[in-house]
Formats: sequence, structure tokens, C-alpha cells
Amino acid sequence: MSDDLPAGGRPISAEECERRWAPWSPEEIATRLAGVSAPWGVAAGWALDLFVGATTRAHGDLEISVPRSAFVEIAAALPEYEWDVVGDGRVWPYAETADYPALHQTWLRDRSSGRYHLDVFREPHEGDRWICRRDESITLPYADLIDIGSAGIPYVIPEVTLLFKAKARRPKDDADFARVLPLLAEERKARLAEWVSRVHPGHAWLAALTGSS
Repeated sequence: MSDDLPAGGRPISAEECERRWAPWSPEEIATRLAGVSAPWGVAAGWALDLFVGATTRAHGDLEISVPRSAFVEIAAALPEYEWDVVGDGRVWPYAETADYPALHQTWLRDRSSGRYHLDVFREPHEGDRWICRRDESITLPYADLIDIGSAGIPYVIPEVTLLFKAKARRPKDDADFARVLPLLAEERKARLAEWVSRVHPGHAWLAALTGSS
């Protein structure tokens, strides 16, 4: 386990995660957070579907991105639930690990069923400016990080979403990239290419982004 992570924590397997996850839809979390003034946006695979304007594949969870300091506002809007922090294949109670910057995934848990419905990414920021946790030189104002879909649901812009997907390159990540790439404006492609080349030099997606063979 990394020295940046707290001691303890309970191991959580992929099988347990699959069994316990019952994700909300983007529509449901948008309704539940309607009174929240802090910037937030649907992240990961659902963010790309909101950009596309259609559900293109099944999703095993639901993630949203928020400024780290604004998590208290998200939690206050969902008072009937508990929170766990997850990282490196382990899970801790939020109260024990809230101040560890290396841990950002924060899972909302139903008190009665133990099912997880939402994963909140508590992201680094400086004021109203988001800071990429993979490369602190990559930053954006929250006004540019979050777009609003046709259904009125906020989501993280596709070039940021794909930057984070580039690390793992699971089959679903490659499929998401291939599906979204034709819909990206040239300025989005250029920005994503710059970021990927900085964070993941030599990445396989760069040829498609730059048009090189």
C-alpha cells in the first residue's frame, strides 16, 4: 500500500463492488443536487454519454466531480446516506480519511441495504479553478470544465474525461474514445492531444488525435 494512504482500511474486491453497486442515473443525481450551488458535473463514462446525447453502453456506477472543499455541500444535500472512501483496493470510513489528499473517490452508501449509489470525485482546485490530479500544470476554470447537456444535466467536458480514461485503456475506454472522437471539434482534439502527450507520452490515441499514421 502506498505511503500516501492511511493505515487500516478493509480490502474490497471487484466482485464485492459489482454486487453492492446499484448506481443512480444522471437524472436522479441532478434532481437530488438541484439545490447545490457548488460546481459539479457527471464524470467518466456517463459524462461521455451526456456529451453524445444518448446512452451508448451499460454503466456499472455513477461518478460526479466536485471541488474538494465543496464535498460538504454535496453531503449536506444527501443527509440520509453514509460515505466511504475507496482507494488501492481498500475502503475506509469517510470520517477517518477525509483529509488524505491521495484519496478522492467517495462512495455514497445506503444505510439500510449497504448498496452504493454514487461515487464523488473530490478534486483538487484553487478557488474556482480545477487542477488535474495527474498533472497540476493542467487547470481549467470550473466554468470551462463543466458543460450542460440537452437534458440540463452538468457533465465534465469530454477531453478531460478522456484524459483520465487514457491511463487504464480498458476495452471500454478504447471503445469510448473511438465513439466520441468523430464528435470532437478540432480545438477539443488539439487540447486532448496536448494533455495526453504530456501525461502519457507515446500513447496509442495520439495518432488518431493528430491525424498522423
